[in-house]
Amino acid sequence: MPFDFQHPARPTVSRRTAVQAGSLGLLGLGIEHLAALRADTPSTPRALSVIYIFLSGGLAQQESFDPKPMAPLEVRGDFKAISTRTPGISISEHLPMLADRSDAWALCRSLTHHSNDHSAGHHIMLCGRSDLPIGFDPALPKDSNWPSMSAMANALVPPRNNLPPAIVLPEKLVHRTGRVLPGQFAGLLGRGRDPWFLDASPFNSVNYGAYPEYLFHHHNGSAVQDDLKFRSLNVSVPQSLMQGRLQDRLALRDQIDRQRLSLEQSAEQQSFDRYRQMATSLLVDQSVAGAFDISRADQKLQERYGKNSFGWSLLMASRLVEAGVSLVQVNLGNNETWDTHESAWTNLREYLLPPMDRAVSALLDDLSEKGLLDRTLIVMAGEFGRTPKISTLPGASEAGRDHWGAVQSVFFAGGGVRGGTVIGSSDKIAGEPATDPQKPENLAATLYEALGLSPSTTWHDSSGRPFQLYEGRPISGLMA
Repeated sequence: MPFDFQHPARPTVSRRTAVQAGSLGLLGLGIEHLAALRADTPSTPRALSVIYIFLSGGLAQQESFDPKPMAPLEVRGDFKAISTRTPGISISEHLPMLADRSDAWALCRSLTHHSNDHSAGHHIMLCGRSDLPIGFDPALPKDSNWPSMSAMANALVPPRNNLPPAIVLPEKLVHRTGRVLPGQFAGLLGRGRDPWFLDASPFNSVNYGAYPEYLFHHHNGSAVQDDLKFRSLNVSVPQSLMQGRLQDRLALRDQIDRQRLSLEQSAEQQSFDRYRQMATSLLVDQSVAGAFDISRADQKLQERYGKNSFGWSLLMASRLVEAGVSLVQVNLGNNETWDTHESAWTNLREYLLPPMDRAVSALLDDLSEKGLLDRTLIVMAGEFGRTPKISTLPGASEAGRDHWGAVQSVFFAGGGVRGGTVIGSSDKIAGEPATDPQKPENLAATLYEALGLSPSTTWHDSSGRPFQLYEGRPISGLMA
């Protein structure tokens, strides 16, 4: 049974929980919150965890997982296709590390939806629903939006080890103008069910990509920006607190409030209490707090992932899954980084595909070595694919591709996925599904099934109206 924060049972207090209780007093929390810290007697974990890697901007299927080497030049582009470890499966030449691990992953080459708009596409692919809500505003998240999949997990999956069920990192998806993209939040569920956002990357309206190694500008190429620092969140409790020598009783509360400001601004009081309880657990549980401080991770491990924002983000995701977070959404790239309208092949070859290839490959290896890959589903997608035909923007020195919702390739690994499998296909120009079309609803059902949520599960909006969770069926043939 999931823990009911409205009606907490009388807890059995262990020594560890008693230490946490002392910190609770400093945070302004009462003894009635102790049940939320029962990390010693957790609920039975759900079947799997999920890491949802989101490539904001739209990854070109032709330049990644669905090359068309026999198509005309204006369709196939400049990249060659290479064979993978799995006979019959070819991917881009600039994904060699993933090619060598094809026995660990699968592809769906036929996911389709109706929108070529960035904001609508984000909402569709982050919420797992093809239909846009009534009153949808591409420039503004609204309470009437559909809940994101991460918000659904936050609301419906019981917390483990008193951790948030869903965390999004390293940043919210924000346009360079400062406009926050819709589809990331709880919407109809109520703001108190927003996923936990860890802002490890500063807002960057100037450049793109995996800083500092692979920072670039779509038009100008390589870039340097010294103010971009990956903020490894060290939420450990100072020794002075544990020894009773806290100089300022509000210091720890302020630390939490700064890191969780978005939640404090949006949550109803009861839900905020729930998040503050979780924040306290993060602070006082040293084994959990270490998941956020990747700056102290072994240097060889950091090198495996890549010492850049892509690598650090996926390294943190691995540690959070290990600590007990059920769904981690990793936004690889700020401000629609993967929106390759121009200089597509230069930018993909030099700045985008190499750090993604390295970081995702390291994630597969790392989880496998920890014995976690079989119970962690990894999904990688963007808001849409790219147009079959190449085009050149006015003033651009190199061509690219426009937005294309009609088909994209989605990457799956771990969590029981049948390695070396391809679900569906696109036509000869990668423009439409040719076989076995899949919708975002099928993607969402696949994630929900991995999280142990039943097809009969319902959710309720903030006014109490019930909705069915599953709007589609899990992708057939994907799992072993």
